[in-house]
Amino acid sequence: MTLRRYVQLDVFADRPGAGNPLAVVLDAEGLDDATMQAIARWTRLPETTFVFPPTQPGANYRVRMFSPRREVPFAGHPSVGTAHAVMQAGLAAPKDGLLWQEGIAGVLPLRVVGEGRRRSIAVRTPRARVVEVADATDPRLAPALRGLPLGTLPPALVDGGRRWWLAELANETALRAATPDWDAISALAQATESMGLFAYARSDDPVYYYAVRAFVGAPARFEDAASGAANATLAAWLAARDALPGTEGRYRVSQGREVGHDAIIDLQVDAEGEVWSGGRVCDVVSGHIAWEH
Repeated sequence: MTLRRYVQLDVFADRPGAGNPLAVVLDAEGLDDATMQAIARWTRLPETTFVFPPTQPGANYRVRMFSPRREVPFAGHPSVGTAHAVMQAGLAAPKDGLLWQEGIAGVLPLRVVGEGRRRSIAVRTPRARVVEVADATDPRLAPALRGLPLGTLPPALVDGGRRWWLAELANETALRAATPDWDAISALAQATESMGLFAYARSDDPVYYYAVRAFVGAPARFEDAASGAANATLAAWLAARDALPGTEGRYRVSQGREVGHDAIIDLQVDAEGEVWSGGRVCDVVSGHIAWEH
């Protein structure tokens, strides 16, 4: 029986239980697609990643990402967490502050700042594009937004590897008190081939500038605890509307309190318009997985 190194992490968190959980299988050579999907289904975590030797020049490692239902081409918290895991395992070390991750989305850089428990990792996300700007009365959107006090920016559909409808609410209190209409959000997701509704609101909190909530409507229905990729689409949308907060395009968001988490995600839109999404990672479980296929 082959024993493969296996870790579980909490991503976008300074302590266990605050962020978004991730499983990482570090020695994935020899696993086929069906086995990786079976392991991801068994962990029941939002994503499970599998680490392989790189095949592209310049890459430090290759990663494949699976939700319990399907393979995922790109996601933020699995990218950040996997980078942490490969460094902890001694499989890769940053050069000039960067790691390079190979995956379905290409070879992407991850910026590593600091050491130990205070180390922060950010992935440069795939370029996002604004697919559509809509009115809140749009019949596809209106049921999902019913009863929510909206902010200044119009709703927008933004694609950053995954599509999200972004909707600004008037204030943080309204955002945190919102009760999602899951039938309406699911219908919206299916009608527009999107993940669902990503709601955000400005905050007066000294730690973060925005509070956000991600309501996934399809194929499952759930509220995401912390999403690096969804927040990257928001950063791209704010940049497109010349509405970025903070200095040098940097700001923080709070996500997950409504589902028992307390994640903090760092965003930056750099001078070239690239979006970086990241934060801290906590080790929770370390050992081996034995899985015959």
